[in-house]
Amino acid sequence: MKYSFTITLLISLLMGIQNRISAQRVYQEQFAHTFSIVARDKNTGEMAVGVQSHWFSVGTIVSWGKSGVGVVATQSFVNPAYGPKGLQLMEEGETAEEALQMLTAQDDGKNFRQVGFLDVHGNSASFTGKNCVASANHIIGDNYAVQANMMLNDSVVPAMARAFKVHSDLPLAERVVQVLLAAQKAGGDIRGKQSAALIVVHAEPVKNIWEDKKVNLRVDDSEEPLIELDRLLKVHRAYEHMNRGDLAVEVDDMDSALAEYAAARNLFPENLEMKYWTAIALANNHRLKEALPIFKKVFKEDPNWKTMTKRLPKSGLLTISDVELQRILKL
Repeated sequence: MKYSFTITLLISLLMGIQNRISAQRVYQEQFAHTFSIVARDKNTGEMAVGVQSHWFSVGTIVSWGKSGVGVVATQSFVNPAYGPKGLQLMEEGETAEEALQMLTAQDDGKNFRQVGFLDVHGNSASFTGKNCVASANHIIGDNYAVQANMMLNDSVVPAMARAFKVHSDLPLAERVVQVLLAAQKAGGDIRGKQSAALIVVHAEPVKNIWEDKKVNLRVDDSEEPLIELDRLLKVHRAYEHMNRGDLAVEVDDMDSALAEYAAARNLFPENLEMKYWTAIALANNHRLKEALPIFKKVFKEDPNWKTMTKRLPKSGLLTISDVELQRILKL
């Protein structure tokens, strides 16, 4: 009897040690207690991940996506492998739910995880481990899943779901930002806020890896990460207009180019570079009279742009006569 009791005691002690080792291994993984959304635009097929946390550089470990495949948010005590492995499984034909179930089944630390998956067909899935810090919950909906842990209250996740439905008229990136703002307004992370991230990938696979993300923005450390994320998205949109304007110039479509440049300036009016390249485009297309007032304003704010202008003819970026160049440089 005494021998049996000793064996039982030893087994209990060993199991306790093993549990502590297992728990220690889990806690050594990166924290990212946070709120996030994985979502798809029904009209464009684009897919996105948006996230905010009171943790430095949350976008480096939480948000994953691949064009034509799907998106993943992996958080709480983060197992980053859910990102690449989840995308691989969805690329091989598993649905979001199937892929998530397969990975949680293999994960000894699943009770500490919170994960959201969404595939290219709009199937969504989410998992909240029973050991995630309250308030922790998720909601799975039509073409989206929202999840949060360590929140101030239980209102955060429902607020995110409502915001995704209410802002259905917005482009996906802007819609996701509104979801994150709604989460913060409802209470957000109980610890506060520090970082945020937003990625958007294409509906179809891309040929080149550098084309994979249509939007890829991160705010690693800020007192107001969502306000900064929203500002960066506006800047991103402005440069999209600039890029489209440049493409229009290449095919000699000046009307479209100037319309795109104007749209860019409206979004980012304080940006000198956008004004400057508008003037360059006008000058190159025999509209120097329209370009001169723009050059004058830019040079007044920063004379370095005048020095830049002297260098452009040699590179072929400014194709005007010497007389016209001197008119610009005299401003």
